[in-house]
Amino acid sequence: MESFLLVLVENYFSVLKKYMGFTGRASRKEFWMFVLVNMVISIIFSILTRIPFIRVIFWIVFILFSLAILIPSVALGIRRLHDINMSGWFLLLCLIPFINLIAVFLLCVIEGNQYDNQYGSTP
Repeated sequence: MESFLLVLVENYFSVLKKYMGFTGRASRKEFWMFVLVNMVISIIFSILTRIPFIRVIFWIVFILFSLAILIPSVALGIRRLHDINMSGWFLLLCLIPFINLIAVFLLCVIEGNQYDNQYGSTP
């Protein structure tokens, strides 16, 4: 259990270190571990925002956190699409209602290329 948490934290911070890296590739593991940690953090914030007297403080912290991980999340999504040999512009499918969740989810669960492609070597 402890090693799993260590891997989660290391992976999370490795994504944050590459926060402006829109080139290269990201593996499924890297992508989904980042998503998992963000989901856990969001759940914790949603619980903390239910506390009556300090609700506003936690909302502000949650909004700041969300803004802080916006660019790293987009960069990771683009690198993930590069791993399946697709342009990062496909991430714009997120802006189309109803299609966004299905299309982007399917693009993120597809296994990446096992060979080097135009976006870089295998992660």
